[in-house]
Amino acid sequence: QVQLVESGGGSVQTGGSLRLSCAASGYSVSIYCMAWFRQAPGKEREGVAAIGSAGIIKYADSVKGRFAISRDNAKNTMYLQMNGLKPEDTAMYYCARGPLGRCNMDWALQHNTYPYWGQGTQVTVSS
Repeated sequence: QVQLVESGGGSVQTGGSLRLSCAASGYSVSIYCMAWFRQAPGKEREGVAAIGSAGIIKYADSVKGRFAISRDNAKNTMYLQMNGLKPEDTAMYYCARGPLGRCNMDWALQHNTYPYWGQGTQVTVSS
């Protein structure tokens, strides 16, 4: 059974940092395309970062240079290091598992690519 469990969210001030974790079970994170998404109230779910089996990464323009996606295959966990947080980063953050293998960069940040989702972890950034 595929399960994804996010953790690490919280409340920080502008400029602060958080590291989100996505613990996976039922499969190996190393061989799937995986991603982080976020959704703020009243807004559509937005792709933040994706990483494929070959380690190729894609970021949304809004987070480039501030966020870093990574995974620890031994711990079967994916991470999102978030630095320089801004109030507009406030959202529920979700991890998702996509297809086996590499991420197609054309659709890596599209939510309908991903059939498996975690329950989300809230990130709130105050000014």
